[in-house]
Formats: sequence, C-alpha cells, structure tokens
Amino acid sequence: MVSFSVASMFFHEYTISEIFDFVPRSGLNAMEFWLETPHFWLRDLPVHEVIACKKEHPGITTLTVHSPILDMNPCSINPDVARVSVDYAVRSLATASQLGAHILTVHPGRRTAKRPPSTADFARFDHYVSALRDAVKNTPLKIGMENMEPIVNSLLCTPERMRSLLDEEPWLFFTLDVAHAMAKSEDEVFRFIELCHDRLINVHLSRFDHGKAHFPLDRHTSMEKVMESLKDHHYNGSLTLEIEDLNLDRILTAEEKVALLARDCAFMQECME
Repeated sequence: MVSFSVASMFFHEYTISEIFDFVPRSGLNAMEFWLETPHFWLRDLPVHEVIACKKEHPGITTLTVHSPILDMNPCSINPDVARVSVDYAVRSLATASQLGAHILTVHPGRRTAKRPPSTADFARFDHYVSALRDAVKNTPLKIGMENMEPIVNSLLCTPERMRSLLDEEPWLFFTLDVAHAMAKSEDEVFRFIELCHDRLINVHLSRFDHGKAHFPLDRHTSMEKVMESLKDHHYNGSLTLEIEDLNLDRILTAEEKVALLARDCAFMQECME
C-alpha cells in the first residue's frame, strides 16, 4: 500500500517532537527522516528521542531514512572526504535499523571537478557501492540509490545508467527524485519509471520550476501524470514530498507549512485512489 510521506527537512527549524506532531496533522501517514535534521544532527544523533516520538505518533505508520549528504561525497578526489562519506553512509544503515525504518535512501556522489566523470571517479563509486553491499547483508533494510540532477559531473542521472547499476547489483533498489529527472525533461521521469519501476521503493515527489527543484505539487498537471504513471506500474512504496521551503515566496509559519502539506497530501491521495 502506498504511504504518503514528507521529508523532515521541510521543518528544518523545528524540534524532533514538533516535526512528529506536524506530520499527522497534515494528513500524511509517513515520514522520511533525514539524519541531518538539525535538531537531531547537531545534538549527537539522539536516536532514543526519535524512537520515543515514533511510539507517541502511531498515525505515522512508515518511517524511512535519508543518509547524510550535505557535506558528503563518497566519490571525492580527497580520500579523507571520500572515506568519511562512505563511513557515514554505512553508519546510516545501523541508525535506520535502530529507528525501525525499512528503507534508507543514499546519494551516489559526484566528480569533484565540474567535468564529466572519469574512470577513477567510477572506481571510487564502485568502492562505495561495495561498502554498502557488505553492510546491508543479513539485514531487512533496503537501500534506495537516488538519481541526481543532469549536471556535468553527475555519476548517476540517466535512466539507462540507473538500470545498468540495478542489473549489476541485484540487492540494490531505486529512489526516484522526480524534480531531478524533470530538470532534463518531463519525459525523463517516465523513462525512469518505465525502465526501473521493478526496483522502485521510494519516490521524492516535487516540481521542477524556474530552474529550481523541489517546489510543492500545487495540483500541477505534470505531477498528476507522474502519479498516474506510478499507479499504472503498480507502485506501492512511499510517496515522499521533498519540498524546499526556501523556494517559496516567503517564510511560512508552522501552521502554513502544515496546510501546504495537507493540500499536497489530499492531491496525492486523490491521484493514487
């Protein structure tokens, strides 16, 4: 059954307990908890607080986790940066397990220089994937590799490259970022779904507009078409609203954020009926 979720970073400035309060109030029944949520990340990752909040909010039936990405690059030319990034991705598996999550989304990394990826960059990516493969053995967790924006130094931004990776790594799954794909074209989203739907476990749902990613759905026709395609392909995983609040025309209050999510949640539910 499809779950209707939001990335915790939409409530960037709030506490863990406040975020857990906001989500069910918006009509959503799931959350993608980003480990870099400031009130968690900057307080030495208090896993017990998230577990307690989850127990207090039974309406949040599904919790997925997003590994750290903001300062990370597992394919960095700097070996220290690459090592720390890989280590944090591996540690995220243990944290996700503690939180009772069933899905961990990870990013593929990128070439450090703004140039097309080289053989050496793909070798570093292979090392990263190998570390994740070893770490996920004998766990019920699923790792979803996310597609990135189509920029020159991206290692993983086309449907063909994602399909190739999934074929090479049968243990690995796919997190589709709709806005990243739409940065190339609307058709690109449907090509991702067509080629990779059999391994799709999480969808980051938002619009690409004005040259930027992660706008609210706002009942836009393009978002309706995406959800229709997912439904046609019998998708039954998480639909995760990943909205960048700084893209909005002003700073919203908590109540306004909840109301925005409620509108997008109602739209998602109607589309997936």
